[in-house]
Amino acid sequence: MNELWALVYGFIQGISEFLPISSSGHLALLPKLFEFRDPGVVFDLVMHLGTALAVIIYYRKELLKLINEGFQILKYKDLGRGVFFQNFIVSTFFSFVFILLIKDFALSFGRTEVLIGANLIFFGILMYLSDLSVQSNESLVEKKNYKKAAIIGISQSLAIFPGVSRSGITLTSSRFLRINRLEASRFSFLLSLPIILASIVYKIPEIYSGEAIHTSPVIIIIGVLSSFVFGIITIHFFIKLISKMGLWGFTLYRILIGTIVICLA
Repeated sequence: MNELWALVYGFIQGISEFLPISSSGHLALLPKLFEFRDPGVVFDLVMHLGTALAVIIYYRKELLKLINEGFQILKYKDLGRGVFFQNFIVSTFFSFVFILLIKDFALSFGRTEVLIGANLIFFGILMYLSDLSVQSNESLVEKKNYKKAAIIGISQSLAIFPGVSRSGITLTSSRFLRINRLEASRFSFLLSLPIILASIVYKIPEIYSGEAIHTSPVIIIIGVLSSFVFGIITIHFFIKLISKMGLWGFTLYRILIGTIVICLA
């Protein structure tokens, strides 16, 4: 992989991580479509570091609110405080638990074109159906709801299958639970941080040894910076876009791309 492809990888990661179209699915398809060596899952994971930084900067106020609520609970030992923090912790906990439970099962499928295409189509249709829900005032920021938080966390674990889309599946579950699009998007983006950061920490020994990554540090840096810049841009415009048009356009895209991928396979 050269510097240009690193820029392309970062561009695709920055856009597809926050659009409900599956970043892992798109990154897995690149080397297959353009016939170059797959840089591997760990390289894809490092690309997520750029989008994680984008979330941290764009949602810095919400993150500070989360941290403050956590300290308030510890200080006063009162679970009546910090509703947003509690819902966030519940979602994160269930994500981790179910990822550990299904990880080996998911890895057994590999990253085949047929699987990616099928997941793009199926979960795209599911996302459209969820968005038919009537808008409501359901909130995970102002109202404690462990059940809904747990469901969203469990749904996020399904993104371990390529083609599902982490943001897509969490938006889908949120919309079925009657959470409005804007709040569902914000909660989904923030929920990605613990998973991404924990995954990178888990893979540090492999990254450090160089056994699981086959590209130079310069190319990695280019990819991460690219994913960061395009991630910031995508978050800003995606929030405005879904408030106006909903999710049906992304469903059409997923069906189209998924069909092409299956036919090519």
